[in-house]
Amino acid sequence: MTTYRIAPSILSADFARLGEEVRNVVAAGADIIHFDVMDNHYVPNLTIGPLVCQAIRPHVDVPIDVHLMVKPVDRIIPDFAKAGANIITFHPEASDHIDRTLQLIRDHGCKAGLVFNPSTPMHHLDHVMDKIDMILIMSVNPGFGGQSFIPQALKKIEIARRMIDESGRDILLEVDGGIKVENIAAAAAAGADTFVAGSAIFGKPDYKGVIDAMRAELATVANSVGK
Repeated sequence: MTTYRIAPSILSADFARLGEEVRNVVAAGADIIHFDVMDNHYVPNLTIGPLVCQAIRPHVDVPIDVHLMVKPVDRIIPDFAKAGANIITFHPEASDHIDRTLQLIRDHGCKAGLVFNPSTPMHHLDHVMDKIDMILIMSVNPGFGGQSFIPQALKKIEIARRMIDESGRDILLEVDGGIKVENIAAAAAAGADTFVAGSAIFGKPDYKGVIDAMRAELATVANSVGK
């Protein structure tokens, strides 16, 4: 049976009390903390860096999943590995040598992954599946939180799921962008197993209530597959 993981994105958290926020969301049932890094270059926004990752690391025992929306990407990878990241993903457009960047992440003791924007072709995976621990499908165009889910992402999730199954490797399939209680089941049915949610969780007063509702939706998918 598929193991589903909920990964709240701290981009939507209250930064004035970030340590408390990550503790609370993990207590509410989060499996992973998703950490969005934007550089005002690859994407038109500027967010947070390794020092913030280092600051929240002592507050949680769950993995920190760092999504690098930066270009070039190689320079910053060692800093995030040192700051306590467990998973580091990047966009193929941000690397001149994708295979080398994936290996750099792994050499620093982290799991490595590639991120696919709505218009990014999946062929970047063809020759690097042996170095991939996570595939992240963007269901919005990156750069800002709170955007609406793009339904065409479901087709890309299906393609990624087939590639993972054919590889025979244990690779997480994450989806990020506009995920909420109302559409998480559709993403799971398409093949995703890890779900990034920002404003859908941090924008509500009851984090546990939202995460529990998401898990209930995921259980319906798991039950239908098991029949």
